[in-house]
Amino acid sequence: MPSTARRVGAVAVLLLVDAHRSARLWAWSRLVLGQWPLRGIPGLGFSKVLGSGAHGGFGIAPSGTHQGLFLVFDDEGHARDFIAASPVMAGYRRHAREICVALLRACSSKGSWSGAAMDVSAAAPGSGPIAALTRASIRPRHAREFWKLSPPAELSLAAQPGCLLAAGLGEAPVLRQATFSLWTSAQAMDAYARTGAHQQAIAASYRGNFFSESMFVRFVPIEVHGVWQGQRHG
Repeated sequence: MPSTARRVGAVAVLLLVDAHRSARLWAWSRLVLGQWPLRGIPGLGFSKVLGSGAHGGFGIAPSGTHQGLFLVFDDEGHARDFIAASPVMAGYRRHAREICVALLRACSSKGSWSGAAMDVSAAAPGSGPIAALTRASIRPRHAREFWKLSPPAELSLAAQPGCLLAAGLGEAPVLRQATFSLWTSAQAMDAYARTGAHQQAIAASYRGNFFSESMFVRFVPIEVHGVWQGQRHG
């Protein structure tokens, strides 16, 4: 993490949405407007409006209806207020055929995102569910190599034992990518991270210096509610 990275809060909200087909124009407008609708939200220290791959997956082809929000708040109270009463959340709920909201507290954090680094306020769980967010800014000259490695790794993620939820997200096509996943345990997550296609992709990425910036955060899930890709959570 760069020494100049600014610190943001330790409580995050991760929102996953699949909009109704009739609301595609509205969904597109969320990406165009970006962070503008989030101005003035109490306690919000960091925000990213994210697109997704086709069907909420990890490919280069974008989805017309799947998207996400990643928000970091100063404290849990402000995060809960946003989920319960924000007009932004109300708008997503009105237009969604599927919506899933995760309230998360960081238990480890490495790296930065747009110069911001998350604080840590939870101990790593000895048992029970854990979530992870990985994101990277890919150097343009390495984009082709990265995307040769990424699909096998992400396909293995979807089929990995212990993975409850996985979503491919992106701040910008091809070059600014993120993955969110929810697991039954840290042991299940580590089994995926340290073996097979994912381990090979990560090793190649760091060996080749593919990223100009990256961040990896593990979270203790406080609450996860909703539906994503047909599966109900909470």
